[in-house]
Amino acid sequence: MRVTNVDVDRQCAVCERTLLLGERTVRFTPNGGEDYVDVCPLCREAALEYGWVKEGSPLTPTVPIERRKSRWSLAAFLGTPRAPGHTAARPDPVRAGLSESDLAIVEAADIFNASAYRRTLAGIAKSLGAPSISIVPLSGVNSDLVVTVSWDISWYQYRVMPGSAQPVRLEERGLDPSELERSFVSWNASLGEDGRIVPDLARS
Repeated sequence: MRVTNVDVDRQCAVCERTLLLGERTVRFTPNGGEDYVDVCPLCREAALEYGWVKEGSPLTPTVPIERRKSRWSLAAFLGTPRAPGHTAARPDPVRAGLSESDLAIVEAADIFNASAYRRTLAGIAKSLGAPSISIVPLSGVNSDLVVTVSWDISWYQYRVMPGSAQPVRLEERGLDPSELERSFVSWNASLGEDGRIVPDLARS
């Protein structure tokens, strides 16, 4: 019997884009177990950064589960040069001048900028121009934040989960920005080059 139509949509496990029929993917296991997911070629490096194990590789992550620290830093964003031999353990006067909420926003932007979604935003912005962006910490015991990116004809919301094996995921999307809740439209960030999100923070 010949199968002429397969009604199965496959998605990239990182960027959640629907994969095209016949599109080549790389299979990874997020937890080192027997459950494998499809990852598109553009997200392969992101999957490796998350510590996912490529199919056919030894079942140990090639990098620690704790993701590598991005080269983007708060000091670089605020124009404060790093001293030679700078380490995270040293007191940071720039961070000391920010509230806990602002620090969480900076960390969320850093995590998002290290994800494959950064390239997605950069591509959309080439067609639609600069979007409005907000980064909002969620209330509750967890440290999750929501990144909302809105154009006149579409919007996307991403959940940022610091410390998670998959720290960024697409939560919701829509076509009409009026659908967004009021708490998510206090725009406090902008889109920089290459799709990087840059928080608009008050400098003390």
